[in-house]
Amino acid sequence: MGKGVVSSGSGENRDAYLQLSVTVLSAFCRVSEIASSKEMVSKVPMIFEVMSMKSGMPVLEECYEFLYLVSTASEDGLTALYESGGIKLLAHQMSALPDGSHLMELAMKLVQLMLKRLSQGIVENDHLSELSVIVTKIARQFALLQNALKFEALHLLSAIFSSEYSTLLHDALRVIQNENWSNHMRDGVATILQNRVAPAEKFEALILAECMESIKGEGWLIGQINLPNVQDPIPADRCLLLVLESSRVEVAVLLNELAYSKYEASKSSSSTAETIISKQQKVTIVFSLVEKIIKLISNIGETEGHLLDENTFIKAINGLNETIGVVLEYLQDAKEHGQKVGNDLLASVRLVGSYLAEAPVACEDKITELLGYMLSVEGEHESSPFYSVCFLLPMLCQKTMKIEGCKLLASSGGYKAVVDCLMKLIEQNRNGVENNGCIFLACDTIMNLLKMEQITFSEDESTFISLLKALALWTDADLKRFLNLFAEKTNDQSVVMMASSICTLIFDMTSENALLNHPSLSSSCLDSLSRLIARSLASWGQDMSDAAKADMDLLEIVTAGYSRWADRFPQIQKAVER
Repeated sequence: MGKGVVSSGSGENRDAYLQLSVTVLSAFCRVSEIASSKEMVSKVPMIFEVMSMKSGMPVLEECYEFLYLVSTASEDGLTALYESGGIKLLAHQMSALPDGSHLMELAMKLVQLMLKRLSQGIVENDHLSELSVIVTKIARQFALLQNALKFEALHLLSAIFSSEYSTLLHDALRVIQNENWSNHMRDGVATILQNRVAPAEKFEALILAECMESIKGEGWLIGQINLPNVQDPIPADRCLLLVLESSRVEVAVLLNELAYSKYEASKSSSSTAETIISKQQKVTIVFSLVEKIIKLISNIGETEGHLLDENTFIKAINGLNETIGVVLEYLQDAKEHGQKVGNDLLASVRLVGSYLAEAPVACEDKITELLGYMLSVEGEHESSPFYSVCFLLPMLCQKTMKIEGCKLLASSGGYKAVVDCLMKLIEQNRNGVENNGCIFLACDTIMNLLKMEQITFSEDESTFISLLKALALWTDADLKRFLNLFAEKTNDQSVVMMASSICTLIFDMTSENALLNHPSLSSSCLDSLSRLIARSLASWGQDMSDAAKADMDLLEIVTAGYSRWADRFPQIQKAVER
């Protein structure tokens, strides 16, 4: 390396001797006892220096060989590789390595080894930036190669994107301006999914697809695909259809295996719990993919000049229908086995809710049968159903616009779950957790029910008494600051008008005396409700902003309702006239 004292003329063949010495060291390291020795481990920083000085391929290949042999022989060797700056070195050099070469293969193996160190320590921003560069280089191998190294690239990318620092890496990859790497990822995923490969490798391709959609958006699935040795153009929607079909198959297989593990397999099997957890983790990935495709199809359907033709839309909708049908069958199986608690069940309800939000009339017979059950599903850490109701609110809000939907929600008892959900949402907002979208969806759903004269709730007074108490909090003196802040973020008086409208419709079913005689409703609560109605009616006839005019339909509900029941509520009447 030219660091020692040498006689005149001795440096003429320095490069040749340097390469020879690295070659000899590398040869010795094929004996694992030598490779793991302190002497060899101590040479790792020096080999790094050689690599940074010399770009010639012969000496580089021997250096990579030495590093690989030493780092696989012992933990000390791997530690030396990592702590000497191995990730930084590879990020700098991999772009210059020939595609598919032995050098590239060794570099990828070194990356695989150092992933263990990354998962054990704190991932620094520099590591994320360097790792993102490495990912782009491996993506190129994944797209261009058609040999065993392509699958090594697939396994390595899957390991990186399945790691605990994957989310942080996503942020680093989003700022990379060169789009070639994301195109390479799409090319590679499409190639794997359209060929006969092992199921495990297809699933790894789906992992990559899910991560790419998270990084680049759902639109990543649509784009030109360039495959080696393929001259004819490949439709831009090919990757979308391949991912959807593969996801559909995975959903069917995984849910079938999961149901067997939960309900049929021997309970004494020590591996049952681990198997269920593993299947549930895989289900989460494919559900996420399907949900993103639902969003993509919905957004494209609202956009003119999109890249998908009618035939592709039909294929996508048919694929989604089949997938949701399988998920509903899984929920039906769980219902028959008396299972209501489980994150896999909650995830199933979420996926069904996502699809029905865009296609509320899909799978009507099955939804009619399972609606009550789906509204009762709980996550593993929930004490009562909440998230399942939130996931279904967009669909329920649309369905209850028609009498058939209202009858379904009322007959299944699902309206109680919606009321409970709204009360929890109000409580969360009081504690600073905002979920305004769900609050309005729940309010709309309840109003749709109460407005239907054909639907009666005479035998369920307690549910609506509890709701009145929750709504009363919105005008309680101690919560004025909360109400003002919330109203600022939700178009002025929309909150007040929504709460007033629901109270108005509930008052149609009762009287002041009946409420005051109810053991759980106090006179102070009725005072708060009186102020709520009075505040809403005070805006009638005043100069209203455009936002207030948007709530005219709610104001009409309040005024019309007040005229119907005012004589039965003297305390409210007094507050209004004051």
